[in-house]
Amino acid sequence: MDQDQIYAELDRVRDDFRGLLDSATVGELRQPTNGTKWNNEQLLFHMLFGYLLVRNLRLIVWGFSRLPDSASRRFAFVLNAGTRPFHVVNYVGSLFGARVLGYARIQGLMDRVVTGLQRSLRAQSDESLARGMHFPVGWDPYFRDFMTLLEVYHYPTQHYDHHRRQLTLASARQG
Repeated sequence: MDQDQIYAELDRVRDDFRGLLDSATVGELRQPTNGTKWNNEQLLFHMLFGYLLVRNLRLIVWGFSRLPDSASRRFAFVLNAGTRPFHVVNYVGSLFGARVLGYARIQGLMDRVVTGLQRSLRAQSDESLARGMHFPVGWDPYFRDFMTLLEVYHYPTQHYDHHRRQLTLASARQG
């Protein structure tokens, strides 16, 4: 994956997310998903959350990549120890996210977050994209022990595509 491919992925996701929200009925959004405890509405918010997370992860990678390797290794160890509480917060946050914000606001938030990530991605040098840190592998199946900043930019789309397959919206089955 290179910078241009990740940029294009972000465009695809922004358009896809908009299409999913625009075509879904309220009834469909409240239907259960395939393989999660969330309904479609909650899972869509969780998919957005992956991009929100990366906004902060970029800064954490920037900082830890400038420290000795052992610093991020210890940080990842501590975060892994908190895996269970992280999963609870992650689950509960997605239960209410879309309801609290509303569909128009989550769509606007996705647009802004993706645009910001694209702008930030374009501003990175090859050297900065190659910097990385250790990650808490217990938090997400797409986290690896060590990830570069470029891989962090790619992560939320892997997460998005994984969960998109679990949606039971009619438009998700067509696309």
